[in-house]
Amino acid sequence: MKMMKMHNKQQGAALVVGLILLVVITVLAISGMNTATTELAMARNDQNYENAFQAAETGLAEVLGQGAFNTLAGATVTQTISNYDSVTSQIQYEDSTIVPDKAFTLGAGSGIAAYHFLAIAQAESRRAPGSTTDRDSTATHTQAFYVVGPSSPTL
Repeated sequence: MKMMKMHNKQQGAALVVGLILLVVITVLAISGMNTATTELAMARNDQNYENAFQAAETGLAEVLGQGAFNTLAGATVTQTISNYDSVTSQIQYEDSTIVPDKAFTLGAGSGIAAYHFLAIAQAESRRAPGSTTDRDSTATHTQAFYVVGPSSPTL
């Protein structure tokens, strides 16, 4: 009889505490899933940017490797690296300057000029080719350089 009286006094306190703990655990689990989803999206975006970055570097290497350094016309190279990544690279002539003579004085040169060029690579990495998504990424890399050669109107 005493045992029965103790059970009647509890009146479901364990049930209430258990339900509160389940709610707390559920809220923590949902918060953890949201954090994991956000981190996954950030990792995909970073990976896409890295793909675009590497594509731009490849584009610079390709256009410089062509050796098409012309003062009258630029060179353009377009590449499709994968289904998702592409790059367009070009070389533009900027200007020419005289090169000091053999004694390194700044007067008239010894018939040698420095031809200044600018190489530009514009790459894009698309998650869904043919459409625009929030995961797309682009990268533009530039590299200035010059070529030393005989002084003439064209190279």
